[in-house]
Amino acid sequence: MAGTKQATTTVSGPEFACPVSPVVDIVFSRWTTPVLWALHTYGRQRFVELERRIGTITPKVLTQRLRQLERDGLVVRTYHPEVPPRVEYEISELGLSLAPLFARLTEWGTANLGRVEEARRAYDADPARPRP
Repeated sequence: MAGTKQATTTVSGPEFACPVSPVVDIVFSRWTTPVLWALHTYGRQRFVELERRIGTITPKVLTQRLRQLERDGLVVRTYHPEVPPRVEYEISELGLSLAPLFARLTEWGTANLGRVEEARRAYDADPARPRP
């Protein structure tokens, strides 16, 4: 219509500039991928089993990560009211739906990480580059 202004909404933030950002924040935080990989590969596990499989994670960080993954719907926590109590974790259906993404990233890594290393070596060897 002539003479009318259409309302525009300005939305800012990286999640709107790049729709992948929220996914990256959820899935690729420091300990998410090792936890999901271990649960996907080895199935349902108790906390201590998961901690041993990952190796370098602290109990505090593993607890925080599992809570966040449970909140995000990627992990299911099952409490068994026995003596002593038993808690098990497993990857959820939603978490399993990430398998094709991880498979594709693995393919990309196999095909390209060598090239990335070459590029890094060339960059680092260039005397014109500033040093930290």
